[in-house]
Amino acid sequence: MAFNLTHQLGALAGTPIKSGEMTAPSVESSLSVSPPSARMPISMNLNYNSNRNVSPPMSPVLGARRADLSVACKAFAVETVEEQRTYKEGGIGGEKEKGGVPVFVMMPLDSVTMGNTVNRRKAMRASLQALKSAGVEGIMIDVWWGLVERESPGAYNWGGYNELLEMAKKIGLKVQAVMSFHQCGGNVGDSVTIPLPQWVVEEVDKDPDLAYTDQWGRRNHEYISLGADTLPVLKGRTPVQCYSDFMRAFRDNFKHLLGDTIVEIQVGMGPAGELRYPSYPEQDGTWRFPGIGAFQCYDKYSLSSLKAAAEAYGKPEWGGTGPTDAGHYNNWPEDTQFFKKEDGGWNTEYGEFFLTWYSQMLLDHGERILSSAKSLFQDTGVKISVKVAGIHWHYGTRSHAPELTAGYYNTRFRDGYLPIAQMLARHSAIFNFTCIEMRDHEQPQDALCAPEKLVNQVALATLAAEVPLAGENALPRYDDYAHEQILKASALSFDQNQEGENREMCAFTYLRMNPELFKADNWGKFVGFVKKMGEGRDSDRCREEVEREAEHFVHVTQPLVQEAAVALTH
Repeated sequence: MAFNLTHQLGALAGTPIKSGEMTAPSVESSLSVSPPSARMPISMNLNYNSNRNVSPPMSPVLGARRADLSVACKAFAVETVEEQRTYKEGGIGGEKEKGGVPVFVMMPLDSVTMGNTVNRRKAMRASLQALKSAGVEGIMIDVWWGLVERESPGAYNWGGYNELLEMAKKIGLKVQAVMSFHQCGGNVGDSVTIPLPQWVVEEVDKDPDLAYTDQWGRRNHEYISLGADTLPVLKGRTPVQCYSDFMRAFRDNFKHLLGDTIVEIQVGMGPAGELRYPSYPEQDGTWRFPGIGAFQCYDKYSLSSLKAAAEAYGKPEWGGTGPTDAGHYNNWPEDTQFFKKEDGGWNTEYGEFFLTWYSQMLLDHGERILSSAKSLFQDTGVKISVKVAGIHWHYGTRSHAPELTAGYYNTRFRDGYLPIAQMLARHSAIFNFTCIEMRDHEQPQDALCAPEKLVNQVALATLAAEVPLAGENALPRYDDYAHEQILKASALSFDQNQEGENREMCAFTYLRMNPELFKADNWGKFVGFVKKMGEGRDSDRCREEVEREAEHFVHVTQPLVQEAAVALTH
């Protein structure tokens, strides 16, 4: 117990697609699958994972202070990081000095408490020092709207974030700050509940149509409906104005850290911080993998927009409702008239009209918020990024139903990610994509999942739009198979790549700092993974040399991890 770092950390807790339709037999059923968690959908997971009761790595000399060795470890870590550094001042999107992909690590969801203090301060500091020793570039932190502006409009409390960001600066870690305008809680792995600001919740209680709504009247309170984006429904301000004011207050409060410690601002645009509709909500068991989800456009504000669009199109009869034959959350495409491959409504004039409107509403939402973010953070030295969900299930069908209900108009005949990439390019933003660690054969064969093909498509879209691509793993994975897949995907070495194209992901963010990561075996694999990512795909050093160096690095830095465990007992 005295040396249990794990115990202490537990409290932190439209272009045609040329590829053909997939069929179930094409999935490699003969290959072994990953642990069950790897076959779960990414939505359960993108920001969340549960803490596990594991044991920390132990030093051969228990209880020794080993101060000199700790200093040596830190010096060694700094030297190694500088060798593999790919960041320059100005953030992720700049020219790299050499190959390699910098690795960031997501912080626990509750890194800042509801009382606006750093959660388990000693454990946090020790953990950040351990990450630094591993050669990690930086950390990703959720800056919760529901914490900072909780009490009243325009009253911002940055207390815990002031301390946490200063801690990161002192240790020498860069920061990706996520403007988290969504609710935390209600999904698988959520270890904490952080609602929207109390005054926002009060407004939604008075006007339920501010919440996303499905055709059965179910309300989703994870994020304010984009149908109300430009209406002064939040005590005289529009939702977009609230987001803009929040980002301005963040900029002004942390201006001394922008471009140096804070190198990226990821702008939340929907549930789980992603640019999408809440089409697959897990709360109360509404949706289960691999269901197709449901359209979320039945609040009065969205229906008003649909009505106007239908009238402008010359089909006013199409403006009263969304598709009524699109099934339920847990149906499969062929269970529905709208999504089935033969004569499905998605591939009709009505289907094209509705899906164009639905997806354009999402793109317009992104445009509005990015326009504000770009103007606020220009000339500050930080980059702007947006997260897009990796909805890989039923990707091998013609209609791509789960992507359509989420707002991505991607089908067998249409590229739904190029318009998103082009929108981000207009605002010089980074396209952040998930499910980078997944392999096609690890997923359920009957659901025609294809995460690798999806990542490939997105990479080509960002290449065409000339927008930087960053990645995240969707589920917590510590095995070599996941690490190897991330290394492969981050190199963007696809057969379709343009000849002579020398391109890598601009950054990768690892899910997540938790007790499991500090388990001895996982820690060793993680350090080796960070080292390999830093080498880059064009490194002329042999793999064995890099692995030997990583093993030495693990050995040298292990006392620092142990030192952190000892420090937590004082």
